[in-house]
Amino acid sequence: MAPLKLCGADFNEIIVPLRRSDSKDRLLEASPAGKVPVLKTSKGTVWDSLAIAEYLAERFPAAGLWPDDPWARAMARSVTAEMHSGFPNLRNECPMDMRSRHEGRQLSDATRKDIERITEIWRDCRDNFGSGGDFLFGGFGIADAFFAPVVSRFVTYDVDLDPVCSAYRDAVMARPEMGEWIEAGLAEPWIIEFGD
Repeated sequence: MAPLKLCGADFNEIIVPLRRSDSKDRLLEASPAGKVPVLKTSKGTVWDSLAIAEYLAERFPAAGLWPDDPWARAMARSVTAEMHSGFPNLRNECPMDMRSRHEGRQLSDATRKDIERITEIWRDCRDNFGSGGDFLFGGFGIADAFFAPVVSRFVTYDVDLDPVCSAYRDAVMARPEMGEWIEAGLAEPWIIEFGD
């Protein structure tokens, strides 16, 4: 669920299926890093999701992708950066899977620590900055977009959440952009297998 949708800008999406014989070549054609996502503009290519989000926030200030308050904005950037670079155990042990439900999966202590940190972030943001809406900093923004894949994982793997985090999960899942993302994922004809 790209922050680009929140800006109201016109764009074309190109999907490159991963783990195929030509995937790496196709990714390198699109990006010097050979990774996704990539934003191609009239001025050039931006190839990191956080850099893309920052570019869009500057390019479309009326979209309100970051909070207006400087302290809230600093905290939003902090939790977004932590999400962007962190939680490897959750990512590896609970891969994205919008087609299935894996209830009752036994998670490692390391993954449980990732989940504890994520829910601590959610509670802290909701308590200190969320009074203006249902999301981490009130209105839906970049921080929420970065946590949307985690929300999806928490649904897929039936992660038990407290009332504050459950309400946040449900608010993200109710976003129309999230519904479109799930629908597009379900329509993809390919499946990437991961071992249990």
